[in-house]
Amino acid sequence: MVHIVAYITAHPGQRAALLAEFARIVPLVHAEAGCIEYRPVIDEPGFGGFQTPMGDDTFAVIEKWETADMLRAHVAAPHMAAYAAASKPLIAKRLLHVLTDV
Repeated sequence: MVHIVAYITAHPGQRAALLAEFARIVPLVHAEAGCIEYRPVIDEPGFGGFQTPMGDDTFAVIEKWETADMLRAHVAAPHMAAYAAASKPLIAKRLLHVLTDV
C-alpha cells in the first residue's frame, strides 16, 4: 500500500474556493482503480496543547492506494490535470509526502 499525506495552503482567504475545486474531483478519484482513501481534512478544534495547527488557509489530503503503479495512473489522469489547472491560481504552497508501510 502507498500512503500520501499532502499539505495544501491556499492564498489567504481562498481555502473554501480551493476545497470546492477539490470536491469536484473526489468522486472521480474514488472511482479510480486502486483508490482506497482520498479525502481532504482540516484542523480539529480544541486540541491546542499537543496539536500543531495547519491554519485557516491550509488543509491536508489523506490518500491510500493499493500499489505505486495505481498511484502513478492517478497522477496522470485527465481529471487531475484539469484540477491542477483550475487550482493553481488558488494555491500558495503544496507539500506532498509519498509514504510506504514499514
